[in-house]
Amino acid sequence: MTKQKPWTSPLTPEVLVPRLGDSLVEKGLLTPADLRRALEHQHTRSLDGKRILLGQALIELELIDRKTLDRAITEQISQLQEALRQSNLFLEERVRERTAELQEALDKLTELNRLKNDFISNVSHELRTPLAHMVGYIDLLSVEAFGTLTSEQRSAVNVLEKSYRRLGNLIDNLLFLSFDSSESLHLEPAPTRLQELFSKLVEQNQARARAGKISLSLEASADLPAALADNNKLEWALGQLLDNGMKFNQPGGRVHLSAVLDGKRIQVAVADTGIGIPADKLEEIFEPFHQLDSTSTRKYGGAGIGLTLAKRIIEAHGSKLTIDAHTGKGTRISFSLPITDKKP
Repeated sequence: MTKQKPWTSPLTPEVLVPRLGDSLVEKGLLTPADLRRALEHQHTRSLDGKRILLGQALIELELIDRKTLDRAITEQISQLQEALRQSNLFLEERVRERTAELQEALDKLTELNRLKNDFISNVSHELRTPLAHMVGYIDLLSVEAFGTLTSEQRSAVNVLEKSYRRLGNLIDNLLFLSFDSSESLHLEPAPTRLQELFSKLVEQNQARARAGKISLSLEASADLPAALADNNKLEWALGQLLDNGMKFNQPGGRVHLSAVLDGKRIQVAVADTGIGIPADKLEEIFEPFHQLDSTSTRKYGGAGIGLTLAKRIIEAHGSKLTIDAHTGKGTRISFSLPITDKKP
C-alpha cells in the first residue's frame, strides 16, 4: 500500500507576495510614515464617497512618481504570477497523488468484490451436490419405495420436501447474487404473454395465499400485447414480489398482480394491503441480507435478498422499480416493460 504523505497546505499567492504598500516600504521607496499618511488619505477620500486605490493616493500626495509606482506594480504582478504558478503545481501534484491512492483503493475493492462473488458462486455449486442426493431419497420416500409410510412418517417427509425447496431457492438466490450488478445478468428477452405468466404465478401461490387467508388476484386483459422480457427471470422476480406481498400481510389481506398497457410499454404492479414500509426505510429494503426487523425474534423469515435480486433483474430489463408504500396501509411496487409486435 502506498504510504500516504502528510498534507501540507500550499502557500497562497497573497501570502507569498507582500501588499503594495509593504513592498514599497521594504524597497525603501516609502517610509512607514508616508504609508500611514497615504492610507489615511485613502480612507478620507472613501468617506467623501470617492474610493481610490493606494497607488492613486500616493500620487496625489506626491509621495511617489508614476514611473516608480508602475515599475513596482509590474514587479508585484510578476511575483503574483510566479506564486500562482507554484501554487498550481503543488495542487496538481496533490491531485495526482490522491488520484493514485483512490485508484489503488478502487482496485482493492474490485478484487474483494470478485472474491466475494466467486465464493458465493462456489459455495452455491458445492451445496447442490448433497442436495441432489437428498432430493433423490426424499422422492423415493415420498413414493413409498422403501415401504408404506405411516401418517407421522408422511408428515415428516412433507417437512423434508418443504425444507429442501426452501434451501434450493436460497441457493438459486445466492447464485443470482454472485452477479456484480444488473448489467452482469445475462438476459434472453423474447415475446412474453403476461396473462399466461400471471396465471401461472397465481396458481403456484394460491395454496399459500389460502393458508394465510389472503386474497390473491390478477388483472391482465386478454388483448394485452406481448412484452419483451426474459420469461424465466421475470417470473422469478415477480415471484419474489408476490412472496413479499403475502409474507408481510395479515389474514383478510389482499395481493393484486396487474398489467396495464401504457403507450408502447406495459405497466406491471404488485400491490398488497400489508404492513407497508416506513418512508425513511425505502432504500434499505434493497440492501442484500438486510431486513427492516433484524432482531433474533423477528416475525418474518427470509434471507433478505429477494428484493435485491428482483431489483437487479428489473433493472437489467432497462426498467426501474418504483415503490409507493405507507406504514400500515400496504405497498405497491411497479415497473414497466416494452411491448413487441413479435408473436410468443
